[in-house]
Amino acid sequence: MSAPQPPRRPLSRPLRWAWCALAYASLALGIIGIFVPGLPTTVFVLIAAWAATHGSQRLHDWLLGHPRFGPSIRNWREHGAVSRRGKKMATATMAVCAAITLWCVPLLWVKVLSISCMAVVCGWLWRRPLPPEERAG
Repeated sequence: MSAPQPPRRPLSRPLRWAWCALAYASLALGIIGIFVPGLPTTVFVLIAAWAATHGSQRLHDWLLGHPRFGPSIRNWREHGAVSRRGKKMATATMAVCAAITLWCVPLLWVKVLSISCMAVVCGWLWRRPLPPEERAG
């Protein structure tokens, strides 16, 4: 059982608006990422949930209750876990982006740097645990 958290100081209105703007902008990018290859969805939804904890309790509650986003957010928060499907989708997206980079980018150093970053992220992602319901089955 974790220690009780001290009560938070209320945020000023401009700071709360900034957190809200970050949350909604991240959510918008995450939703766009569903349709645009190379733009991640899960990362932006996680950022939106994190920012919403500071700026919009209503958005935070909506994200956690959402049938599509909620389970991923809870798995990440509670277990640092990413689903097998999420890992596969992220890997496939990075592979497509790497292929596009190889084909379209003329500078060798840009190709090497971007594909290396994707490889590191991919390796890190696959080292994350699976959610408990996937580990059990």
